[in-house]
Amino acid sequence: MRASSILVLLLAAGASAGRAQSAADTAAIQATSHDYIDGWWTGDAPRMARALHSHLAKRMVMSDSTGQRSRLSDMTAMELVQNVERGGGRQTPAEQRRSEVRILDVFRNAAVVRVDAGGWIDYLQLAKWNGEWKIVNVLWELRPR
Repeated sequence: MRASSILVLLLAAGASAGRAQSAADTAAIQATSHDYIDGWWTGDAPRMARALHSHLAKRMVMSDSTGQRSRLSDMTAMELVQNVERGGGRQTPAEQRRSEVRILDVFRNAAVVRVDAGGWIDYLQLAKWNGEWKIVNVLWELRPR
């Protein structure tokens, strides 16, 4: 009985030691994700830029009218920040804006986050870069009308 209790404690200790994120990482990932989506809604280019790695790739798969052929639409960090400087989502009515952030997974210095923005869903890939969480990739999909 005692040996099995010790084994359970060791397994539990090993499981907690293997956790990939701290409370500080969780908070930083959430903050970075909100800088991204809330920066878009408010047209706050410095806030958006703060969230992004300079090598960001934002992509969406677009299909032709037949649904048979796909193409990849992409945007760089600079293009995204410039879009925010031009107003971003400020013209979107407040009742249509959503900023729901959900961390899907974190492992060491990598994280995946889902952002429900209302009219679309963003899947963010973040990396801990020089001690800060930065978005390096975004794959997004529009909701059907």
